[in-house]
Amino acid sequence: MFPRLCVLVVCIALAGSDARAATCARVKSRPDAWVKSNTDALIRAARAAYEDRDALPAYERVLDDIESTLRRCKLAQDSNFAGRYKEFVEYVETVSLDRSPDHELGFVVTDKQYFEETRQFVSLPDFLTAQSFLRNVSRHETLERAKAFLRELNKEREPSSQLLFFSYKSRHLGTPDNDDSFERLLIVVPGDAELGVPEKWVQFGVTDPRTRTRTRNVSVVSTLANGDGTSSVFFKDYYRTYRRDGSIRIKGRWELGYGDDNCVQCHKSGILPIFPVEGSVAASEQPLVEVVNRRFLNYGTPDFGKYLDPSRLGPGLGSASAEERAGRFGADFAYTAVARSMNCSACHKREWLGAFNWPMDRKLINSYITGGPMPLGHKLLPSEREELHDKLVAEYFATDDSRPGILKSWLLGKLR
Repeated sequence: MFPRLCVLVVCIALAGSDARAATCARVKSRPDAWVKSNTDALIRAARAAYEDRDALPAYERVLDDIESTLRRCKLAQDSNFAGRYKEFVEYVETVSLDRSPDHELGFVVTDKQYFEETRQFVSLPDFLTAQSFLRNVSRHETLERAKAFLRELNKEREPSSQLLFFSYKSRHLGTPDNDDSFERLLIVVPGDAELGVPEKWVQFGVTDPRTRTRTRNVSVVSTLANGDGTSSVFFKDYYRTYRRDGSIRIKGRWELGYGDDNCVQCHKSGILPIFPVEGSVAASEQPLVEVVNRRFLNYGTPDFGKYLDPSRLGPGLGSASAEERAGRFGADFAYTAVARSMNCSACHKREWLGAFNWPMDRKLINSYITGGPMPLGHKLLPSEREELHDKLVAEYFATDDSRPGILKSWLLGKLR
């Protein structure tokens, strides 16, 4: 009985090995056809996932299948293949990082290593962990007391180290622990690049009025100027634990076992400017929104260091040439307000604020465009903003052979 079972297992293993060998032989004999067909499949799945999060599992299956073939056939180690299809190989390797359970942040190193190495940059200032402050910042009804606490702190701080803070409602995303929680208190804690002290943007999720379930998330995005026009950027989410005795404990979301998210999926520029829901910022605090957003513009190009090379994700929305755009949408399109507004890449490119490339969050991109803040300086009708978003997405994800979109052209090495 047992010998027959062993023979059966060996036969199945050999059959699987033969199938894998056949797949690798087929890929290597017709590499152009394999790369092209899988590029199309990946982009179509990515666009579906961008449009509808329910399509994300299908995209992940396509990505996993491509990555598995690259790995099993050792194509990245094949100098001819890796050189010829450099963009495709490096892109798949990079967007596959967060598919590993210990790389949820989407970085080259494990999440554990990232948090150990960046602890000094993303720790919460001690004054923001005082129990009285944590209690008051946790609910809308007591939020003014939390702000009073911060104002008292500012009385003892030098002008250059004054805390900048205001509360607002986000137009984009809920907190990681509550998709329906949009109220925030943002506190910008000034740093000192000469002393190696990063500037920290600390956001507390605030529990909505008359809501029993407490919002737990606190996020820290810090930036440290490097002196070459770039700034190193670091991320961490914390969760508050509300104890029965009234005390509040605060600890890293990842350390608590809740996993984490791919930070750069939304934070292409590192720190994000703040575009609150209209009317959600008190009149007395409104000037501070402009102050912190001007501060953001001074940070320069985001640098994720050894943890991520953004160039591996390629160009982003709005980076098509005028010639390509005319071929796709017609020569007369260039004279429209929408065409003149398709200039995301003027600022959002790798050498400046980071490119808007896949993977990216539709809710964030769409709300920036259709909500009015972007592109800066362009006044468009609501219908024109909808068209602008649709056309930016169309030219980025297009897979037709006669006129490939931005992502396909780059993945196939046509933009070298």
